[in-house]
Amino acid sequence: MVFRYESTVLAPRDEVFAWHERPGAFARLTAPWQPVRLTAEADSLRDGTAVLTLPGGLRWRAAHLPDRYDPPRRFADHLVGRPLSTVLSWTHAHDFLEEPGGGTRVVDRVATSVPEALLRPMFAYRHAQLADDLAARARFREWSDRTLTVAVTGSSGLVGRNLCALLTVNGHRVVRLVRRDPASPGERRWDPEEPAPDLLHGVDALVHLAGEPLFGRFTERHKRALRESRLGPTRALAELVAREDGPRVFVTASAIGYYGPDRGEEVLTEDSPRGEGFLADLVADWEEAARPAADAGTRCVQVRTGIVQSPAGGVLGLQYPLFAAGLGGRIGDGRQWLSWIGADDLSDVYVRALLDDTLSGPVNAVAPNPVRGAEHVRLLARTLRRPALLPVPAPAPAVVLGREGAQEVALADQRVAPARLAASGHRFRYPELEGALSHLFGRPRPE
Repeated sequence: MVFRYESTVLAPRDEVFAWHERPGAFARLTAPWQPVRLTAEADSLRDGTAVLTLPGGLRWRAAHLPDRYDPPRRFADHLVGRPLSTVLSWTHAHDFLEEPGGGTRVVDRVATSVPEALLRPMFAYRHAQLADDLAARARFREWSDRTLTVAVTGSSGLVGRNLCALLTVNGHRVVRLVRRDPASPGERRWDPEEPAPDLLHGVDALVHLAGEPLFGRFTERHKRALRESRLGPTRALAELVAREDGPRVFVTASAIGYYGPDRGEEVLTEDSPRGEGFLADLVADWEEAARPAADAGTRCVQVRTGIVQSPAGGVLGLQYPLFAAGLGGRIGDGRQWLSWIGADDLSDVYVRALLDDTLSGPVNAVAPNPVRGAEHVRLLARTLRRPALLPVPAPAPAVVLGREGAQEVALADQRVAPARLAASGHRFRYPELEGALSHLFGRPRPE
């Protein structure tokens, strides 16, 4: 069988081909609902090999074909290596055709034994992702055409992986700060409690994402780990940034937990007062830990993130298997406001924070159209074409998160608005939840 999928993107052919040649392109095109992990990108579209790890430790090795490398018109790859290549066939040609008016027709042709029903959602996602990324690239140029060297902590997490790939595919250099011995030239060892004086040498900007995962039972031990993993390391980095030769921009992760768990119908902007509760106190202290850098004159941005939508991790990553099995349902009465953001829109916010010199201070990274919990469940079930008939009683999350954690996370009621982004004319890829979910699962976009 030869499967074919094509679409037109509004960018010149040279630019579209160049996008595919940069580091991060394969990561940007990997469908987030698929149980695969990108182990290695090809270092060349001419003759490099990309490696994906599948469930059970199987490796998918896509070797590029030198005789079909014809920039900017075409490149191709095929599946190699046992045992997969003995049971599956796969040869994938990527063609790029000039369209009148400066656009590019992108044509994927795959000779394969994989059923079309599995391929169509994947390629719908890939083509939409490519078009969205190229449109975002044009917006990035409006903020700045600088090429940056960006150091990133937490680069292996959901947000970090997406952001690093988006930065490199747009031509920026990423330095990953890791707590182990470096495994590649693009990594530097980082001691969170006492970072080396030369850790940020040659770095233009720093993005600090690392921290103990929020999800877990809110015991005193877990809450202490949440605080210790955020406050001390953030302050130590801020003091390093404050040096005369430090980065010009310091962007730190933050959270809408700042506003407290129960704000009802109140529309919350960056100027709203902080709320009450453990997370509100934690986030306030977390943001304050960056003060040394701000006091030294460094532009600092705190990205107050909502509920990130991606089946590759986070809340949606936990919900997806249940809903796919027809076991999903609302939590509690479903009336609580859920302030969400698509994973790629969140990456765009971080890129804007790095490039746009007019942006500083706290920024609400949420889509402009929050939904109630019941509406989120309804749209997710409709996107996956599954029922959602098993509501979760309000006390149930306390079994996993503890009473305090359930109130602060699972049952939080926060109607947050991206006021500062709106005032700057920021454009979201997916301002409506239905469109975001459709893209994330390779479904047709709603009209």
